[in-house]
Amino acid sequence: MKVRIGYGLGTAGMAADAAGYGRFIDDLERLKFDSVWFSERINGNAPDPVVAMAFAAGRTTKIKFGMSVMVLPGRNPVLVAKELASLDLLSNGRLLPAFGLGVADAREQSGFGVAREDRAPIFNESLAVIRRLWTEDSVSHDGRFFQFNDITVRPKPKQSPPEVWLGGFAPSELRRVGRLADGWLPSFITPAESGALADQVRAAATEADREIDPEHFGVLIPYSSGAPLSGTLVERFRGRRPDITDLSELFPVGIKAIRAQINGFIDHGYSKFVLIPIVEPTDWTTELELLATDILPLEN
Repeated sequence: MKVRIGYGLGTAGMAADAAGYGRFIDDLERLKFDSVWFSERINGNAPDPVVAMAFAAGRTTKIKFGMSVMVLPGRNPVLVAKELASLDLLSNGRLLPAFGLGVADAREQSGFGVAREDRAPIFNESLAVIRRLWTEDSVSHDGRFFQFNDITVRPKPKQSPPEVWLGGFAPSELRRVGRLADGWLPSFITPAESGALADQVRAAATEADREIDPEHFGVLIPYSSGAPLSGTLVERFRGRRPDITDLSELFPVGIKAIRAQINGFIDHGYSKFVLIPIVEPTDWTTELELLATDILPLEN
């Protein structure tokens, strides 16, 4: 099992610091992180994920990059297929596409212009269209939400095709991962519950006559390298998992706790990890160098 560790900005994004953003990408490549991940929030500071990935691709040669996650409902799947295929080709196959339905936030949903009840069926139809456009030369489609004839997306992606990751841990989301995904990358789950959740994904895949690569189970880990969780941070994150009393089960504080958290997931068969800082570091280079020294050796 190949353990790989990437890094994500979350929704903070450092969008107001263009020079600092460039140094951040350079540091990740220099320190040999496996990947960098970009979240999507219209109302947040994070840059658009496709623009951010294109910036990272043009500045680097080795690090992979993905979305955590990109919202599909509200986007034209033909244009998504085109831009991501182009990005994968021009980056020599470094794209890690990850899609979602969108956060349960009225402002975000109004920005995408999709009714809440339509999000799941639009997502399912869009993903099927994107995969066909990545692999077929001529695609016609007559669906509930999209209709077109004889569309050909060129250039094709470097990967044949890119493997699609999905997130989420609600029962409906686990079933969707099993039916549709090539990999699973949830957040806000604990090592103790991760084994049973992965079993549900595998069961859904079996029911759909599919199999997910054992190497394609990962998790996003919000962390603090030192500052304890307190105040508004605690309240903001408690809403995501009100059933968990001790938030340290979700958000490790300190290097020792981060290592323990990752090892806990590894014990349940997970091998891909994305660290996301809960509080923006005062010095990004120092933060990344600390993680590279103490956390990256967990890779094998």
